[in-house]
Amino acid sequence: MQRWGGRFTGDTDPRVVEFTRSVELDAAFATDDLQGSIAHVHGLGRAGVLSDAEVETLVAGLEALRAEAEAGLIAWDPALEDVHLNLEAALEARIGTVARKLHTGRSRNDQVATDLRLWTRRAVDRIDLALLAMERALVGLAERDGEAILPGTTHIQPAQPVLLAHHVLAYVEMLERDRGRLSDARARLNVSPLGSGALAGVGYPLDREAVAAELGFDGVSANSLDAVSDRDFVVEVLAASALAMVHLSRLAEEITWWSNPRFGFVRVADAFSTGSSMMPNKRNPDPAELVRGRSAGVIAALTEMLTVLKGLPLAYQRDLQEDKPALFRAIGTLEASLSVMTGLIDTLTVDPRRMRQAADEGFTTATAMADALVRAGLPFRSAHNVVGALVAMVEGRGAGLEEISDRDVDMALGMVDDEAIPVLRRDPDIGQGMRAAATVEGALAAMDVVGGTAPNRVAAALVKARARLGPG
Repeated sequence: MQRWGGRFTGDTDPRVVEFTRSVELDAAFATDDLQGSIAHVHGLGRAGVLSDAEVETLVAGLEALRAEAEAGLIAWDPALEDVHLNLEAALEARIGTVARKLHTGRSRNDQVATDLRLWTRRAVDRIDLALLAMERALVGLAERDGEAILPGTTHIQPAQPVLLAHHVLAYVEMLERDRGRLSDARARLNVSPLGSGALAGVGYPLDREAVAAELGFDGVSANSLDAVSDRDFVVEVLAASALAMVHLSRLAEEITWWSNPRFGFVRVADAFSTGSSMMPNKRNPDPAELVRGRSAGVIAALTEMLTVLKGLPLAYQRDLQEDKPALFRAIGTLEASLSVMTGLIDTLTVDPRRMRQAADEGFTTATAMADALVRAGLPFRSAHNVVGALVAMVEGRGAGLEEISDRDVDMALGMVDDEAIPVLRRDPDIGQGMRAAATVEGALAAMDVVGGTAPNRVAAALVKARARLGPG
């Protein structure tokens, strides 16, 4: 007989029992459920609903069950539908009928909302630590090999040279924003729904604020209807998780390309590579590829949860049982992905020579040369045209921009109609200045602004990042 079966005269169809049960999933927050029950019992005691002896007996039984749950010793009965009814039945078997008083002033609606907030809060805290570890791994890579120079790209074409440390620190910025989003979501989810009942509140003088404080919540929900049906916090955490996975996927994409021998920028350690069942030569960066692929599942979980919510009237609807598969799956994927990518970055080998070879290709210093002409007095659009002409000249010869001659510079200046051109053509040092700007080192040094790739700016950013993150 179901623990809610007093109104019913017949047994539930076995297909309905199978279809509606959730204990295989919600057993994950058994300890959260027991923690919430202990705080609820204390609240019932303060309200005079339970005697001191009843409070003591109930709390002792719940504490014993929590120890069993933490040790994985509880046998879950699918016939009892969910974690709440399983634990209530286990408590009655342990301490007798006084356990039937546990559910006074509480519904499974506000109970599960509380459990899910407690579980999600713990999950967010774990992910924050995992993101922090990933950031530290990236900063460690920047400290080890950050002076390597590679071609920064736009449209997947060579654009301007950047330091590897600058490139890596871009991902640190992304992950720090991920931490901020999760922190914001945590602040909004850290509100207690207990005392909201099924939907209208409860008929006992419960001190909801005291119960919330015992559970580590910052306050209590202001509206009982909203409290039992709100899953905004799940959506927020899923949205932050999906974006974090997108960031990991972008990094994974670069690792897969960079480890290709055609690039040869990095080598993924054997411990984070796999081989082929057919081709003996293969070294595949499978962990990075799977992170890239599994980001789709976390994005899908966000879409799934939004779709579950979009048509629900107030208050609780059984549809909300579907919040847990999406959330649990997404959190598990993000945690595993952060762990494996942290290990991959910690053990990554960089080839600065191959990076530098690539940075020397594609005329990546052209913008720095145009900037040099601007500093010499030429409007930028005219400078752009002059350097474009120089690129066309050296490209036809198979040469680099640092190999331009004074005659090349004079010819390119002569192709542009601008009142500043005659002055520049009379400058005997203009050719040397252009050649200096055309070097990779010169181009890097010129980007001397906050957030730029100039070595001194990157070094300062790296020191700041390490100070913020701490040793790792």
